[in-house]
This record gives sequence, C-alpha cells and structure tokens, in this order.
Amino acid sequence: MPPYTLRAYAGSMTGTDSLVLVANAADGSISTFRLGTDGTGGTGGGEGDRLERLAVTEGLTGCSTFVVDTERDLVYAGVKGEPAGIVTLALDRSSGTLTERSRLDLPAGGMNYLALARGGSVLLGASYGGGYGVVCPVASGSVGEPGARVSYPNLHSVLPSPDGRFAYFVSLGADLIAQYALGDDLALTPLDPPTAAAPTGSGPRHLVIDDEHGAVYVLTEFSAEVLRYRRDRDEGALEFKEATAAFDPAAGLGRGVFGADPLANHYLWGADLHRAGDRLWASERAANTLGSLAIAGDGSLSPPDRFTVTEQQPRGFGVSADGRYLVAAGEKSTSVSLYRIDGDALTLRDRAETGRGANWVRFV
Repeated sequence: MPPYTLRAYAGSMTGTDSLVLVANAADGSISTFRLGTDGTGGTGGGEGDRLERLAVTEGLTGCSTFVVDTERDLVYAGVKGEPAGIVTLALDRSSGTLTERSRLDLPAGGMNYLALARGGSVLLGASYGGGYGVVCPVASGSVGEPGARVSYPNLHSVLPSPDGRFAYFVSLGADLIAQYALGDDLALTPLDPPTAAAPTGSGPRHLVIDDEHGAVYVLTEFSAEVLRYRRDRDEGALEFKEATAAFDPAAGLGRGVFGADPLANHYLWGADLHRAGDRLWASERAANTLGSLAIAGDGSLSPPDRFTVTEQQPRGFGVSADGRYLVAAGEKSTSVSLYRIDGDALTLRDRAETGRGANWVRFV
C-alpha cells in the first residue's frame, strides 16, 4: 500500500458540528475540516460559524474527485499516476483521519468524477482524459472490476437517478449527455434516444438531478450556462428545454473555446453546480464568482441577480445538506471559504488553510 501520511490538528468545537472534506490535487491530499456552528455570528475565526482543520491525508496523487458513503463512513477517492486508481478510505469522524482499506487500479486513466448508487453498492465513474465511464460493484468497502464501460470524449461527470435505475454520463467533448438504463447486473443499456444533445460548443460539465421538479440541470464550461432537461421518471430519457446564463455579464467575458486558454483570452470558464433548496449555485473561474439561479415551480430558471467573488479559480464547492452553508475552494488558492447562505446572498463566515490545487468539496 502507498505510504499515506496523516497530519492532525488539535482543537475543539462547540455547537452543531459536521465534517467537510476538501481534495487538494496539487498536494495529492484530502483535508478534513469540522464545521462548527453555534448561531452567535462572527467572521474569520471569532465566535460563530467556523472551520477547524482536523487532519490532512497525503499520498493521494492528483486527487480531484471523491465520493462519500456517509452510512458506512467510507470515502472513494480517484487518484492519478501509473496506474491511476480508486482508493477506498475509512473515515474516522472524531479525528478526521482517512485510512486506506483497498484500491482498484485503472490502467486506462484516472477518474474525474465519482458517484454512488443503490445504497453504496454501486460506484459510477467518469474519466476526462481516458474518455471512458465505468460502473463497478462495491462490497465490504472494496470496489470491484467494472461491470460495464462506455466511451465518449472528455467525459466530465456522471450521476445515477435517485432510484438507481438510470445513469447519465456527461461528455464535454461531444456536447451531449449519454443516458442509460442500469440493470441489476450493472449492465448499461442505452435509452431511446441514447443521448441528449447540448448546444454545440457549450461544453457540458457537471449535472444536478432534481426529481422534485422533474429536471436535470447541466452547467456548461464554455458558455457558463445551466441547461435544463425534462426527465421522464419512468423511462429515464431527457428532453432539452432551455439554457440560462450563470455568469456575471459585468465581467465582460467571451464565450470559451475547447483547447483555448480561458484566462489568456478572457473567456468564460464554468465549473461546478449544486442545489440548495429552491436555488442552483454555480461557479465561474475566470471572474472567480459564485452565483445562484432561482428554480421556479415548473423547473425553469432565472439567471443570478448578484455574484460573490470567492477563492481564485473556484473549480469546486459544496453545499450543506440543509442548504444553509457553502464552502468554496480555489485551484489557485490554498484556503477555503465558508459562507452562510441567505437566499441568493453569501455571507463570509470563516476562511481556513487547506492545500494547493484545492478543487473538490463535500459536506459529510
């Protein structure tokens, strides 16, 4: 097994606590924070909402994605290297440390997105560089060899439907969402039609499945829009409905182009997408902003009215399960920011050191 290194940080918390995990790709590590809330207010390490770093687990080369089985306190982390792989880690909630349990090698390339289905018994993955997606069985914390595999250029994300019957793979390179029925034997059977198109050159990236509104929302990288698809809950198929801007027009950014440097060309650079109640939050990396789109009763969206400048190049962020808190990381920053959410406004509550290349955040 690789020589994982754990560094612990002393401290104590009061009030209502939960954990936040942050992947630091450039350091090859995952930081574990405790979010402490006592409702008294305060910012930047004073009384009130705050982040305390408990531990840093090192030795996770290039880690830029992970998924957490909260029932079993297991973390499945994608790592780069020769070969790349998926490492299963056991989470100790009291200390924040992560301990390796098992590993699956991936000779065809590392994962950029991981998701769990069916109570943690199935793991889905998407590989951007490898251009392939997998479905793997999970038993006793060990990820088995893929039971199904699909190929599309620059796959950027994948999610199962809430009932575990369908799987949706997002291809940035082909501007589409590939849609499948997921069988009991983990076979992937293409739906009719097998794919749902995204606007040409938009670069679909991350998705949110919202069964409450019968919708799937997809954030694009090059147009920084949120695409809305109607999802047939019985048959699984997606139908494109509309695209809504998720970027700050005052930034004066142009539409991105695949392969072009977005910073050098002052292009849009959409990144991550999460739902909090009746809003979707989206990040845009060129202007370092977070903004929220209101979800109407019919699932349609309204563009953001305000934007919050956050950590530099916010590739990843996370929203707490109750929709009250948001933690944002920046690829060009070594800190993370903790915000309290109030409608479409974010109030900075604390900042904490994490590591280099921070790009993936999950509340656990």
